[in-house]
Amino acid sequence: MLSYSTIAPSLQLGDFVKSYWILESNEAYTHYSMADVCTEMVFHYSGRFDELMTGKEDSPSFSAGIQGPSSRPRQFRTERGFGIFGVYFYPHAITSLFNISAEALSNEMPDLISFLGIEGIALEEQMLSAKNNGERRAIMDRFLLKRLPYTKQEPSVFAAMQQIIREQGLVQIGELGAKYFLSQRQFERKFRTTTGFAPKLFSRIVRFHSALQFYGKKNCRLTDIAHNCGYYDQSHFIHDFRAFSGQHPLKYFSGVSGATEWRDAE
Repeated sequence: MLSYSTIAPSLQLGDFVKSYWILESNEAYTHYSMADVCTEMVFHYSGRFDELMTGKEDSPSFSAGIQGPSSRPRQFRTERGFGIFGVYFYPHAITSLFNISAEALSNEMPDLISFLGIEGIALEEQMLSAKNNGERRAIMDRFLLKRLPYTKQEPSVFAAMQQIIREQGLVQIGELGAKYFLSQRQFERKFRTTTGFAPKLFSRIVRFHSALQFYGKKNCRLTDIAHNCGYYDQSHFIHDFRAFSGQHPLKYFSGVSGATEWRDAE
């Protein structure tokens, strides 16, 4: 049986970590990973997944690693029970906590040792050998708290990013740079460094995630979701939804695609 739950991080990490999450099952499972502006740190403390590769041999996943901000869907499969502890970061957290460009992680999934070096070896060992998820939460809190503050945010880009998220992607991108006294070129460069994406793509993915929040709401048609999320028409909505999820929205919102299994397990 599949189970999904979240744990709040230390209050001091609230500006950087949205939540810790746990996904467990004693059965085979296919996980559908969708486009996301957020980065995750993932620890497979029980079982391993293979990434399903179209036209290629399946690729074994890491035991611990980073899933960077992503603009495309992926699928992972395990044939036995598993347990995963994840850290769901806000978009700016990677630059702030680890002092690297988020663009370097865009659509990438490095293992933890490649990402953190010797520090990653110790963290992976502690997380995978912990007795329970309460211990894992405490380990992650200690690890991340040591990195506060690492670097200061670029104020203009941080404010623009917050505006895009607050307005669920429905912003005039061309006006953002001028609003924060940056040329369009400067703004796009700094935005890519902080979030991993150009502002326009970042906004499209944020809007896609606003549509995902309609899952489970009764009597909600695709035309209603498209309208509420600011899409020009239903075909535009379907195009973006398929590009970012690998799913037709009709199948996704019906709950029969498999991509919503973890949400139904909450």
